[in-house]
Amino acid sequence: MSSNGLSKNVHGQLGILYLLPNTLGSNDANQVIPEPVLAKLRSLRYLVAENPKVARQLLKNAGLTTPLQDIRIARLDEHTPASALEDLLAPLKTEDGGLVSDAGCPAIADPGAPLIRMAHERGIRVVPLVGPSSIILALISSGLNGQRFAFHGYLPVDESILTEKLRSLENESRQYQQTQIFIETPYRNDRMLAMILRSLRATTYLCVASELTLQTETIATKDVRNWQKTPPPSLKNRPTVFLFLAA
Repeated sequence: MSSNGLSKNVHGQLGILYLLPNTLGSNDANQVIPEPVLAKLRSLRYLVAENPKVARQLLKNAGLTTPLQDIRIARLDEHTPASALEDLLAPLKTEDGGLVSDAGCPAIADPGAPLIRMAHERGIRVVPLVGPSSIILALISSGLNGQRFAFHGYLPVDESILTEKLRSLENESRQYQQTQIFIETPYRNDRMLAMILRSLRATTYLCVASELTLQTETIATKDVRNWQKTPPPSLKNRPTVFLFLAA
């Protein structure tokens, strides 16, 4: 028994928690995830996933030949109590396991961070594996400041609070030359864009990056004044990342 309460396996080591990326949509996993990462995914027999159904689809997409019923998949979502994390890590006493996101990389706009933090506390090695992240892909393709940036997740829904938040972030962006990044529930994307164009200054640069890595991908950056002149087609139900930088 190790000092942190987890048993060691026959090799004298705890298992490894691999952080496994998912695709950002319906595209072939082989197009966006390196083969060595997919091979590691196929080799694991224990996974923690926000949605087991989505994890099973990724396994099929990755070319799994082992029967799916032989893969144990535990659920970790926003409703999972902190008291359950210890049980989710228990299999790593004797074997490697993986944490799978519903889309992109685990723990970014995803409920996996508390499990990863506990793994560190328990002395379990954490290994991140390369794959797509809509946040990073949007940033590097935006032409905005990649030296100083902040991801804010979802902004408030209430319009008056949202307006205040957008203007506050714009002030911070201007003061620190910091790119501000956030997302929205896809069915509210058009409302979000309208609020951005109504709230920010005409000279602030805005990037709208939708359906990244998919065949329907669109990425465009221009100042608010030009977005107001030529708004994009509807963004409804298109996963989108919004980024802006105050000039």
